[in-house]
Amino acid sequence: MNEGVRRALGCGCGSVLAMVMAIIMVGVGLFSFGPANKYSGSDPLPENVPPLRGEEVPMIDVHAPGRTSLKLGFWAEPIAKDTGIPVAALQAYGNAELIAAQAWPECHLSWTTLAGIGWVETQHGSYSGKVFSPSKINAEGYVEPPIVGPALDGSNGFMEIRDTDNGELDGDTEFDRAVGPMQFIPTTWARFGRDANGDGKADPQQIDDAALSAAHLLCAGRNLTDPEEWRSAIHAYNQSTEYMLKVREAANAYAERRTVY
Repeated sequence: MNEGVRRALGCGCGSVLAMVMAIIMVGVGLFSFGPANKYSGSDPLPENVPPLRGEEVPMIDVHAPGRTSLKLGFWAEPIAKDTGIPVAALQAYGNAELIAAQAWPECHLSWTTLAGIGWVETQHGSYSGKVFSPSKINAEGYVEPPIVGPALDGSNGFMEIRDTDNGELDGDTEFDRAVGPMQFIPTTWARFGRDANGDGKADPQQIDDAALSAAHLLCAGRNLTDPEEWRSAIHAYNQSTEYMLKVREAANAYAERRTVY
């Protein structure tokens, strides 16, 4: 499948969503509150590629039944206060790092890379496309309201991708759309989607599942300690260099326990 005009491997439309959200934020001052240790785009940041790894994720039993991500609350809560990342999203990123370390030990994925992608794609599940009714992650880890990107109908610089799943994931039987906090389109979800919350079903709108599935995509045959392979992994989400740099900046900011806006 050749989907490389805008996005390789069919992942979501986060770059457009992020651009729209950036415009909205300038206009109405969203995300102006929160941690004082902020990265605004002008402060100096490390240019590390791959990004800094950040706070080490403590070992938990990722094979235990249920949502193992919840075992990371004690680790995630103080980092969330400094970075502005929702606790549920941080737990999911940390959980995905631990699972990836066992499932794909050659990958060496860090939670900060997942957090960088989560920020650029949907601001960690908070961007719904509606200024006054943002999405949020509920107690079960599902995004409310569900995040569904624009139709990939060939307009606005996107490829035209006709429906591939009869609208099962995105509700659109004419064109595919990117869904969930990590923005997967149906074809990519079918390949990389994984269950991480222990309910036996991979759901792109559930943050644990979405984070682990993103880890699966990033780790596919790659060693992310290698700068070129890290860049290749990010280009699996979006072939834009600008996108890659935004992910890098956000990831390095989070590694330094700073927030991004």
